[in-house]
Amino acid sequence: MKNIRNFCIIAHIDHGKSTLADRLLQITGSVSERDFKEQVLDSMDLERERGITIKSHAIQMEYENNGEKYILNLIDTPGHVDFSYEVSRSIAACEGALLIVDATQGVQAQTISVLYQAIDNNLEIIPVLNKMDLDAAMPDEVEDQIIDLIGCNREDIIHASGKTGFGIDEIIDAIINKIPCPVGDINAPLEALIFDSVYNSFRGIVAYFRIFNGKLSKGDNVKFVNLGNDYHADEIGVLKLGLQPKQTLYAGDVGYIISGIKTASEVKVGDTITHVDNPCKKVIEGFSEVKPMLFAGMYPVDADDYEELRNSIEKLQLNDASLTFTLESSAALGFGFRCGFLGLLHMEIIQERLDREFDMDVITTVPNVKYRAYTTKGEMIEVHNPSGMPSANIMDRVEEPFIKGTIITKAAWVGPIIKLCLDKRGTLLNQIYLTSDRVELSFDLPLGEIVFDFYDKLKSISKGYASFDYYQTGYKSSKLIRLDILLNGDMVDALSTLTHFDNAYPLGRRMCEKLKELIPRQQYDVAIQAAIGSKIIARETVKALRKDVTAKCYGGDITRKRKLLEKQKKGKKRMRQVGNVEVPQSAFLAVLKLD
Repeated sequence: MKNIRNFCIIAHIDHGKSTLADRLLQITGSVSERDFKEQVLDSMDLERERGITIKSHAIQMEYENNGEKYILNLIDTPGHVDFSYEVSRSIAACEGALLIVDATQGVQAQTISVLYQAIDNNLEIIPVLNKMDLDAAMPDEVEDQIIDLIGCNREDIIHASGKTGFGIDEIIDAIINKIPCPVGDINAPLEALIFDSVYNSFRGIVAYFRIFNGKLSKGDNVKFVNLGNDYHADEIGVLKLGLQPKQTLYAGDVGYIISGIKTASEVKVGDTITHVDNPCKKVIEGFSEVKPMLFAGMYPVDADDYEELRNSIEKLQLNDASLTFTLESSAALGFGFRCGFLGLLHMEIIQERLDREFDMDVITTVPNVKYRAYTTKGEMIEVHNPSGMPSANIMDRVEEPFIKGTIITKAAWVGPIIKLCLDKRGTLLNQIYLTSDRVELSFDLPLGEIVFDFYDKLKSISKGYASFDYYQTGYKSSKLIRLDILLNGDMVDALSTLTHFDNAYPLGRRMCEKLKELIPRQQYDVAIQAAIGSKIIARETVKALRKDVTAKCYGGDITRKRKLLEKQKKGKKRMRQVGNVEVPQSAFLAVLKLD
């Protein structure tokens, strides 16, 4: 055990984690030249296309130092705030962390929030200044920020470049000399923490774990404590670039177990594995339950695919434990699921993965956050979608979730950012100048206002330099109303939204205008209306496709033309009663990006 080092890499998005991980894999010989490609641990096509890490990836490296052989277990983590749950699970399985800061951008908001998680878990922090090969690097300035943040010495900060490989030897020496080896008793009962899992269509579910005490051998009878089910360890092993089977794993090791489990609900991330005949006394404290930030309905395009969609979401949940879902039905869309996500990017990625990995075509409703509605009798109802909102005559008040947001930016963008936050019904709490040119702004903001396009707008205002991090603070009373969209007098519940009273009129107007562009023309006029309760606040009309029925009436009496037009009018009326208007999927998505 004294030669094992378990560590993760933490940093803000785009600070060079994956590139640095590539260099570590190359220098330890864990990946051959033939298998090597840029961002070797980002195995999903989606990750490579977007240049972001979505999943945390574990890999074992071997390295010889001063004649001793060391085993280094690395977990590369995502940097985006929407995937922070991945990071918290990686931190629970490690003893140390590489804190990577971009020498051209300095300390960012996500770096700070993840760093506090690591310090709470008593991880040994190794600060690394990355991208030192760039001309725009500001080593002295960024070193000062790191020293302020973690109180280390200037000589403890390693200068490196993931691109050129400069400083990588120093990083490996620091990992071996500074990060403590795992502590645990090999002879104690088995205690292993599941920190991730993945579905394999041939072998069932593969669970990734970290052993804290005891040992696990192939063929052992094991028990997953939380669910109480017994299994046979068909295969165990360590995570190299692929899966590498082993006979026995000991305390301190990170590995995988395959036991022929086919049902997704039987494996829970954060569960403890122990032996059936000699179980451990207590369960390992895993990581906190995930709290979804926004909710959206997901429905199959074809109602017959409901069961298939359910299986797909369950398998996806194995690989992404921050996805939560419950059953839901809608008058317009039939049976589907109410899914909880950590943010808008998370929702987009889940939708993409369902399409690519499971070939599932889904309709996603307008996302919204969880509200609390209080009736005049004093009952509290949790509202996840607008149709669940009690009627106005029995409602006393509505409370919405608020967050405390931290924005770190350059001084030049302070004015536009404050205006953006005030437009989103925010309150400025604090403004601290970290250096003469870097400001930390703290805001109190309603969560419902930031889940849509806040992050995109913030990035465009600050030319990509502002970083944003937030956590939920609680609920506050707000003047919220339900805005409905009617097509030919029929309500489309998938397009209903809960919004603040002040925003209702402009939002209703913009939604009607947008839908007018997207809904295809029919044989009759289609009325698009926005309504609050029974009051119509905006209307647009999609004009009918006209056919000139009177073209054949040349000359003669005017009554002949009138008779034809009256006949056509009746036909149109009958058509409108039986016809239904198809709302394309693009319309649901366009409503989210109204600006």
